[in-house]
Amino acid sequence: MSDGYLIDKARVRASFDRAAGSYDAAAILQREVRERMLQRLELVKITPGVILDAGCGTGHASVALGKRYRGSDIISLDIAMGMLQQTLAHYPWIKRVLPMPGQRRPAALCADIEQLPLKDASVDLVWSNVAIQWCNDLDSAFAGMARVLRPEGLLMFSTFGPDTLKELRAASGGDHVHVSRFIDMHDIGDALVRAGFSDPVLDVEHFVLTYDDVLSVMRDLKAIGAHNAATGRPRGLLGRGFLNRLTEAYEQFRHEGKLPATYEVVYGHAWKPQPKQAGLATVTVHPRRPR
Repeated sequence: MSDGYLIDKARVRASFDRAAGSYDAAAILQREVRERMLQRLELVKITPGVILDAGCGTGHASVALGKRYRGSDIISLDIAMGMLQQTLAHYPWIKRVLPMPGQRRPAALCADIEQLPLKDASVDLVWSNVAIQWCNDLDSAFAGMARVLRPEGLLMFSTFGPDTLKELRAASGGDHVHVSRFIDMHDIGDALVRAGFSDPVLDVEHFVLTYDDVLSVMRDLKAIGAHNAATGRPRGLLGRGFLNRLTEAYEQFRHEGKLPATYEVVYGHAWKPQPKQAGLATVTVHPRRPR
């Protein structure tokens, strides 16, 4: 990945902090992907004691996982404090002095997925819904997830693939980076194997959201905090000239009166295997007989 596509984490944090209040109203796709991930989880036999929601956003997955696996400890982790504040608001019992009967007090951590502040082998399920696309080093992120998972623990995630926002990328043009570069499903699978995961399963779905105009596309991205955070992004405010060129170029994609915004969603899950044990060989030594 060229330097221009490196993610500015400070900008990511600030963007999601600002978007925390508007996120739920605009995150239609994220909500749909979350529900599809939960459906896929029904096919997996697992009884996790500790669950990490990595990139929890406003916390709806944390709540859903807590309801599904009652008695489990939920760790909600996000890079933006504003998102964590929304997450805690979705746990009404967190405001009580004691947890409600049958529920444990959730934990919230403000941290980067690429630097998980958790002990080795301390988690049974790592869940991450459309968050790892904000990682600069996917190998490092997966290695960290493998580190905190217990043997036979499960990683389940979704992220965005290369076709995501392809219309906006094509219409933007220019010498600067206007849309992040997303990783291909096959490269994600290779990264899982390099991190030591076993039996990785990946597949892809395409979603197309439709809009009346380009400004509506941009407003939705702003509302969910998905600002351009690449280091090669244009600096300063974009002028009216750029917006006019963008609007004109995007029109080539208009279909049946609407402008499309394509999202390629990659789903994946993999298991952390039991550590390999070195085999013990039995060697029989026969003493030499004197001649």
